[in-house]
Amino acid sequence: MTYSVSQLLTQDITLQPLEIKGWVRTFRANRFIALNDGSTINNIQCVVDFENTDEALLKRITTGASVHIKGNLVESQGKGQTVEIQVTSIEILGDSDPDEYPIQPKKHTFEFLRENAHLRTRTNTFSAVMRLRSSLSFAVHKYFNENGFYYMHTPIVTGSDAEGAGEMFKVSALDAKNPPLTEAGDIDYSQDFFGKETNLTVSGQLEAETYAMSLGKVYTFGPTFRAENSNTSRHLAEFWMIEPEVAFMDLAGNMDLAEDFMKSVLSYVLEHNREDLEFLEKRLLDEEKTKPQAERSEMSLIDKIKFVVDNNFKRVSYTEAIDILRNCKPNKKKKFNYIIEEWGADLQSEHERFLVEKHFKCPVILFDYPADIKAFYMRLNEDGKTVRAMDILFPGIGEMVGGSQREERLDVLKEKMKALDIDEKELWWYLDLRKYGTAVHSGFGLGFERLVMFATGMGNIKDVIPYPRTPQNAEF
Repeated sequence: MTYSVSQLLTQDITLQPLEIKGWVRTFRANRFIALNDGSTINNIQCVVDFENTDEALLKRITTGASVHIKGNLVESQGKGQTVEIQVTSIEILGDSDPDEYPIQPKKHTFEFLRENAHLRTRTNTFSAVMRLRSSLSFAVHKYFNENGFYYMHTPIVTGSDAEGAGEMFKVSALDAKNPPLTEAGDIDYSQDFFGKETNLTVSGQLEAETYAMSLGKVYTFGPTFRAENSNTSRHLAEFWMIEPEVAFMDLAGNMDLAEDFMKSVLSYVLEHNREDLEFLEKRLLDEEKTKPQAERSEMSLIDKIKFVVDNNFKRVSYTEAIDILRNCKPNKKKKFNYIIEEWGADLQSEHERFLVEKHFKCPVILFDYPADIKAFYMRLNEDGKTVRAMDILFPGIGEMVGGSQREERLDVLKEKMKALDIDEKELWWYLDLRKYGTAVHSGFGLGFERLVMFATGMGNIKDVIPYPRTPQNAEF
């Protein structure tokens, strides 16, 4: 019977003949193969009877080679493993040139591994990260399925800009060298494939709202795109967004939903990905030792996740948060890079982390932000200057979730769009929701890669997605 490495290390099946397939991590003393098949971060040791094995075959057992092994699982006599395979036969399925194979059994820089992203999951770090990414993805769908949500696939190609940022990738089938022009000399998009100017989506939220207003509870979980020319550790041009939308739910209900959701998905990986988390925690601790004392994290990776799962999220108004920040020591002593001087300031990661890690010592939900720094679709409060927005702040990363109660009043929404020069004709269908059976509704957005960064402790967003798309980089 063919088993996975994970099965062999967790099930009581010793003294049984078995088969296994995987990739050679190391082969030492012409005798001991460390074999991995991706099912677990751990390798299984396969002991070869080198005296009775063809020498030419032994030379082909190199790092990176794929093999088919038959043998018996026995209790291990050596250190570091409880069981091992006594090999009875071995077949090389795919050779690997030891002089050319990039992923050698040594420490590689993350920059080098990004250049070899097609092979980097053969390392412990990246196999652990991608297993965690998979588990988090499953946990997202599991949560919404168990809570009565319908999964909605929103368009990738869109004619609207949900965020109003304007940093969008154009989608066009026109001849780039000789496009048709209008009388005014502009590109005539009426002759394009879709008959209008279109882009890759930055968010599925607006379309999800339309479905929430008939199905009640929906969510999207798909790719989104930003043409922001920013090559930092926190930005990607292509990333995945989780966006639930719920009819008849106000801001308080939205905060309840987001908190419960975050605790649920993180609890799932604590339960199901313990070995990967422990490995990544050790990696992170080793990395922390190289940093100056002042820059080291006060919490381990698993403690940070438990910090979110085990604590109630503190709900604080933006106005109260500004007062706290304005009067705190780092602000008064000008330790912040961005000094908080007055109400209306857009909070930075350093401010958000101070509130979570130093002041409240628990996850924080900020709400009722100034209307001027938030999107047009957020419901205006009675004071006329704040909106029913909320951001969830986590340790080590700052903002994790952004959401709001949506503006359900047609007249108010039209005024906000007019002030921001958003064409009603482009969003006529969105305005229709406010004309035909409008109701209070809310939702939030969560960048999935940011969640994976938090759960894995990885410091660069390029290392939590299989093939990162960034400025000047679309390799693979």
